[in-house]
Amino acid sequence: MKTNPGRFFEDYTVGETIHHAVPRTLSGGEKALYHALYPSRHALYSSADFAASCGLSGAPFDDLLVFHTVFGKTVPDVSLNAVANLGYAEGRWLKPVVPGETLTASSDVIGVKQNSNGKSGVVWVRTTGRNASGETVLEYVRWVMVRKRDVDGAAPETVIPELKPALSVGDLVLPDTLDFTGYDFGLAGEPHRFSDYQVGEKIDHVDRVTVEEAEHMLATRLWQNTAKVHFDATNRDDGKRLIYGGHVISMARALSFNGLANAQMIAGLNGGSHVSPLFAGDTICAWSEVLDKAETAAPGVGALRLRLVAHKPEAAPFELGDEAGKYAPGVLLDLDYWALIPL
Repeated sequence: MKTNPGRFFEDYTVGETIHHAVPRTLSGGEKALYHALYPSRHALYSSADFAASCGLSGAPFDDLLVFHTVFGKTVPDVSLNAVANLGYAEGRWLKPVVPGETLTASSDVIGVKQNSNGKSGVVWVRTTGRNASGETVLEYVRWVMVRKRDVDGAAPETVIPELKPALSVGDLVLPDTLDFTGYDFGLAGEPHRFSDYQVGEKIDHVDRVTVEEAEHMLATRLWQNTAKVHFDATNRDDGKRLIYGGHVISMARALSFNGLANAQMIAGLNGGSHVSPLFAGDTICAWSEVLDKAETAAPGVGALRLRLVAHKPEAAPFELGDEAGKYAPGVLLDLDYWALIPL
């Protein structure tokens, strides 16, 4: 058999390292397509001159574009037979990626747990993205629910990894030359700096985007994400193609520009949950909450820990869920991340 049916839950062994195909060289084309797919306007990624004024050699790729590229490499080995991608933790962007660089990825299996129904299980992996020099540009943990090949097969020994509930600002790695002391707020689009945000503050990003199936399919192919639930409508009982969760993340991040235009670089991913599915024709809204803030060692650079919530219009802004942890109907995404902002 020469074709690859993908891994099933019982094919994962804690401690193994999976080296993913295929290397991907990124160009300005990917950058242009990313900005066409999402209403992304953060100045550091839009202008080489603006990036140079902040100490960088040129405008890097959006951090989430790098995430999607690395994530896409892992899909044939990790989530081809996934039921759902469940969450993220301990994500760090360690080095900016610029056009012309080639990325590869590998994943270490760090946990497995069969579900009580015996039909699927959860697999935890720590994924590392590297450039052609072998330098790590991105690392993160994710866990995914994967179908079993044999529902009557014995369950593997449960291993649940211990993960940090959140990264500290000291865990973040900033570009060596990053300097926001000469930051141009006029060109960036908003005057709000580090000191203007308070812990506990909530921001309704106001704008909305209705997701079309064509743009989702283009994005998923762009990231070379081959998960069956995104391509094959017969893979779900309802006959719908599930919108890639990363598409929701990038759309919500782009919408957050209105109110967080100066939260330029994503430096850390503390956690995230894809709360409910999104399908073509659904509309995405977004709001953010400031969870924490801290100064960094880089000149003029602060960090905001932000909760980004994407939701459908039926969920009101700032409506998340109840005290028991049950999300409100219409909530799509609950993402916790660190972003760098001028002091």
